[in-house]
Amino acid sequence: MKKSPVQEFLRKALFWLLVIVIFVYLLFPFYWAINSSLKTENQLQMTPATFVPRDRATGDVSPTFQNYQAVFQNERFVRGLINSVIVAVTTTAISLAVGAFAAFALGKLRFRGKSPSLYVILSMTMFPQIAVLTGLYAVIRALQLPAIPSMILSYMIFTLPFTVWVLTAFFKGLPTEIMQSAQVDGATPFQTFYMILLPLTAPALVTTGLLAFINAWNEYLFALTFTTIEPDARTVPVAIALFTGQISRQEPFGEIMAAAVVVTLPLLVLVVFGQRKIVAGLTAGAVKG
Repeated sequence: MKKSPVQEFLRKALFWLLVIVIFVYLLFPFYWAINSSLKTENQLQMTPATFVPRDRATGDVSPTFQNYQAVFQNERFVRGLINSVIVAVTTTAISLAVGAFAAFALGKLRFRGKSPSLYVILSMTMFPQIAVLTGLYAVIRALQLPAIPSMILSYMIFTLPFTVWVLTAFFKGLPTEIMQSAQVDGATPFQTFYMILLPLTAPALVTTGLLAFINAWNEYLFALTFTTIEPDARTVPVAIALFTGQISRQEPFGEIMAAAVVVTLPLLVLVVFGQRKIVAGLTAGAVKG
């Protein structure tokens, strides 16, 4: 039965109302962080709180960038930013490299015990971080590994199984005729993997790489534990959590918000860049006809 114009209008109105509510719900925390980062200490203490930075006396809009200046003058934050880049990029690169090889074997090669191996890999993601932290810390201490390699290895406990699982499903979805065609042309399995199949998995590589990077970039519990005796290796989430004010018992809320905005911006850029790569990856490669 055809819907009346009123029903159609109400359906569209409810749909867009839901979209607006979700949009505001997701973006408001980030907006409030930006708003707070542009306020001085006096502006942050104003009641009621203002949705834009305003002068306490005149009420005029008066944003300030002193919090951002203070953040970048903080040596601990800058060092933590560099450490986070090293740890997140290395973790992502190793996870993609190892995960792609493992996923190719699990998705396209035949060997005994393939299904149990895949489920064992998946089961590794079921354990919460706190459940393995004590034993993992004991192993790291026994091996006397520095903090940064320790974080990279520990992060791969969670990023690598996820990467293998997603890429395995993607490799399974690729037509078997691609490998057969490559074998007819004399390509080895390794050549088939990196010259033909790997370019076709670009969407999955970008997606899993972004998720692995975000996971390693935002991780806090392992970073806090492994850097307790090596403060110079602290990553940026730990550095932000340990921010201290210039005055005793002061909570530098504006600087914390500015640091949060600075840390979030690279992730937003990567997501935008990753979306473009996903679209490009959908048309990468070709099937020999």
